Amino acid sequence: MGGIAALARAAGHQVTGCDANVYPPMSTQLASLGIDIIDGYDPDQLDTVPDYVVVGNAMTRGIPIVEAMLDRRMPYCSGPQWLSEHVLHRRHVLAVSGTHGKTTTAAMLAWILEDVGLAPGFLIGGVPLNFNQSARFGSAEYFVVEADEYDTAFFDKRAKFVHYRPQTLLINNLEFDHADIYSDLDDILWQFHQLMRTLPSNGRVVINGGDANVNRVIEQGCWTPIERFSTTGDAEWTGQFVDKGERHISLSHGESSAEAVWKLGGVHNLENAVAAVAAASSAGVPLDKAVDALSRFDGVKRRMERMATVSDVVLYDDFAHHPTAISKSIAGMKKRFPSDRLVIVLEPRSSTMKMGIHGGSLAESLQGADMVFVFRPGDVGASFEESLAPLGDRHRVFGDYDELVMELECEVRSGDQVVFMSNGGFGASRQKLTRALQSRRKP
Repeated sequence: MGGIAALARAAGHQVTGCDANVYPPMSTQLASLGIDIIDGYDPDQLDTVPDYVVVGNAMTRGIPIVEAMLDRRMPYCSGPQWLSEHVLHRRHVLAVSGTHGKTTTAAMLAWILEDVGLAPGFLIGGVPLNFNQSARFGSAEYFVVEADEYDTAFFDKRAKFVHYRPQTLLINNLEFDHADIYSDLDDILWQFHQLMRTLPSNGRVVINGGDANVNRVIEQGCWTPIERFSTTGDAEWTGQFVDKGERHISLSHGESSAEAVWKLGGVHNLENAVAAVAAASSAGVPLDKAVDALSRFDGVKRRMERMATVSDVVLYDDFAHHPTAISKSIAGMKKRFPSDRLVIVLEPRSSTMKMGIHGGSLAESLQGADMVFVFRPGDVGASFEESLAPLGDRHRVFGDYDELVMELECEVRSGDQVVFMSNGGFGASRQKLTRALQSRRKP
């Protein structure tokens, strides 16, 4: 919704909004654009009558401002509907979907198009460091959108991405997620099937050739040409690491190949890169130019973003909040720093995690860490701590942010790589630990 607010502002509208618990980087981005954010949902905000109300999917019936909007019969729509009608129409939309990697892949794709001079618009669920903003209206033909399968609004229970009508669709991978709105994986696959029905026959679908669930979507029906990508098997688009440090990559398409030295690492990011390069080809970007652009890709805020180094302790911010993403992030860090101690600090915030749906795989996803510190939200399921038991004495659970930070300050030592994993603000725990370590360093 912050990105949509930015797009509306760029289109020339006066924009205000309300939310609870707004935190950086989105809060600072909106402030820099002159968009006023009101804390809370007081209906008096509507006394200055807006021409239109764009409703985010966090809003439900019973919230005062929602009830006031309906009672006063104000014109309203969902965020995805507004985006479709006011930004995406008549443009070549490149939609990036899947359970994991959407934000990084969409950022890579937007950067490739930008680097070759195509000046795309974009809406991404994070802040790409190359742009330092999550959304840009753009005046060119191409628009990159992160296509989420979460539901649209309290009055529209379709997946958000069915509004986007892409010309190019990329599907990275598919797993069960969003247990608060989907009962099982089949429910999610059905939503992707609805998306497939909106694609034109002269478009393109780029898929992870090794993902069985993605292939199940294709089997349900596809009327658009398909191209596959892979880092392990046969596919039209492939990628591999040239060196053990994962800084030198080689991507191939048919008989053509190109190499680059880049700033990222990890097999999951290599998959994202191959997918982005394949999608960029639908906009006419040659393989060599796309791979060259990756050498200048700086990453995304809060995606294993290195935030501080204090007394030789390195602190990172990472958005990982699903067992698969957690395990991939850990594997990537252990490969980059095999001799360093890896400390994971986790805040489970997603509804799926809190409901205990991933309880059977959470501990396994954390096995690669040397120490694990977990914040336990008050509304998490009763079986949460039990699900972490396989980690033994390597893990500790806290119900208070400050207690967690105090324990971390005592335990971390020189040479540690400390990764904070959360899709929220984490009670500013990383910032508090940084200040505590800085104070400890002073004579």
